[in-house]
Amino acid sequence: MSNAITFARPYARAAFELAREKNALGEWAGKLAFAAQVAADPRVTALFGDPRVAQADLAALVTPEGEAADSPFSAFVRLLAENQRLPVLPEIGALFAEMKNEAERVLKVSVRSATPMGGDETAKLKDALKRRFGRDIEIEQSVDPDMLGGAVIDAGDVVIDGSVRGRLTRLQQALTQ
Repeated sequence: MSNAITFARPYARAAFELAREKNALGEWAGKLAFAAQVAADPRVTALFGDPRVAQADLAALVTPEGEAADSPFSAFVRLLAENQRLPVLPEIGALFAEMKNEAERVLKVSVRSATPMGGDETAKLKDALKRRFGRDIEIEQSVDPDMLGGAVIDAGDVVIDGSVRGRLTRLQQALTQ
């Protein structure tokens, strides 16, 4: 994995710079997400090392339908194919998304809770996190039926454990010290 990220990083930077220059970060993010999803499919992954499949055919396979052959994105995918870097498209897409979020000052936050959060709760949480981090917040919610209650918020380098289990653990540690 670390090897794949090492290979992917310069391509992700190049894609980001090209997209930013064309004022098309969102468009490129969508296209790269599509290409990354196709490239991660096990049926496609099996084709990457197959000498019977031309690199141009693989490039066409991961390029979104309707993409012009002379577009910058198509040229980027062809370059990846020529350098046999199509297998690292998932890493390129992830790195590009990180760079895009950083440039747009957006923080992706994962919230794991015992029960689904309502719209009001989500809005309040978003506002509180926006004040704390000084960035726009994108929340990805998941429900964990194993949780007793509360929520765990993962904001990259910061994890806020507001779960009942986490509170009980902290209480236990405080009582034993």
